[in-house]
Amino acid sequence: MKPSRKEHLSARALAARALAPVLSARESLSDTLPMALGQVAPQDRGLLQAITFTTCRHALHYRVLLKPLLERPPQPLVEALLLSGLAQLRDLRIPDHAALSETVNAARELKQDRATGLINAVLRRYLRERDALEAQAAGSAHACPEWLKRALEQDWGADTAAAAMQAGNEEAPLTLRVNSRQGNRDDYLAALQQEGIEATTCAWSPDGLQAENIGDVRALPGFAAGAVSVQDEAAQLCAGLLACAPGMRVLDACAAPGGKTAHLLEKTEGLALLALDISPERCLRIDENLQRLQLPGATVRAADAGKPAQWWDGQPFDRILLDAPCTATGVIRRHPDIKLLRRETDVAQTVRQQDQLLRALWPLLKPGGVMLYATCSILKAENERQVAAFLAATPDARERIIDAPWGAARPHGRQLLPGATDGFYFALLEKVAG
Repeated sequence: MKPSRKEHLSARALAARALAPVLSARESLSDTLPMALGQVAPQDRGLLQAITFTTCRHALHYRVLLKPLLERPPQPLVEALLLSGLAQLRDLRIPDHAALSETVNAARELKQDRATGLINAVLRRYLRERDALEAQAAGSAHACPEWLKRALEQDWGADTAAAAMQAGNEEAPLTLRVNSRQGNRDDYLAALQQEGIEATTCAWSPDGLQAENIGDVRALPGFAAGAVSVQDEAAQLCAGLLACAPGMRVLDACAAPGGKTAHLLEKTEGLALLALDISPERCLRIDENLQRLQLPGATVRAADAGKPAQWWDGQPFDRILLDAPCTATGVIRRHPDIKLLRRETDVAQTVRQQDQLLRALWPLLKPGGVMLYATCSILKAENERQVAAFLAATPDARERIIDAPWGAARPHGRQLLPGATDGFYFALLEKVAG
């Protein structure tokens, strides 16, 4: 149901409306949340985001907690109200009376009057029986899909899998990338401190900062003029690994929203860079980001990277960045709806897509050139096993070992697990000359 222009809904009502299709695995939070944020009062944006993200982060556990309190599964909008109410009571530490009364009021706003009694009774019963319900549901506290839990334990062992799942239940830090074309990290850190913003330097990215107590990032010093961008430290490592030099032809094959494209241009002037994305709408985001950052030198094109005959001019590339489509299991803390949207069958599908992209793009690389294969996955099938299969099938490909102080060396490539950074995988593949 599309909202009426005359509606003036509360943050809780808008949160439930945004959550319902996500909980039903019909839409992502990135599809539903922007509309909700556009309708809420500015002072309530933080509450709206906190409710939606927390609910998605723990939804699978919340469902187990509430199952004994429900005679039958509720319809999606009522479930969204129940789970978002539980998020307020359990994890957001909103006072009980406010969480209860405002969630019931949100049901009335959404014309769910018949459900107000159920919502009130179920949430009150949770408060009365909290300890027993939590003990009974302790096995689902990881709030992770069972298929993913099994895959992580098989790949990494129980302890490492538990740590990765716990990282997915935590709020991601805000990490910034300073535009080195406009200034250096130390100067920007000082500018933040003058604004009363606490920040620290990242351990591995020379351009990265972690900041706290920031509301709207657009209010950061110099943001509108392109002094800084938001990007996790793991993603910032790509530009350094590619080690581009002025004059090189570079392909960013799956570029949207353009963070890595921009970082490559910030680090090295004089690149001839082609940024591709299959979505014209997402290409607009790349253009917008490059314009804000005042970065010339890139050609942005909407095209399928896996079909070079439709876009390649026949001139080989010195460097190719293949930030491949994946299950995104390494960035769950930033996109908690992944827990609700991904299915076990998605892994095989992304593995096939990655393989097709690797085979399609490899002929475009110059002899002696380097491809960086990267994903934000922590599943071996999409990472080290994918690279092993590619190397075995590609006689003119060899691996260039990544010697770095971060992550863990794997049989092929290097893996970061979520924690200090997002979960990310990297492998450097060099084309053997001759």
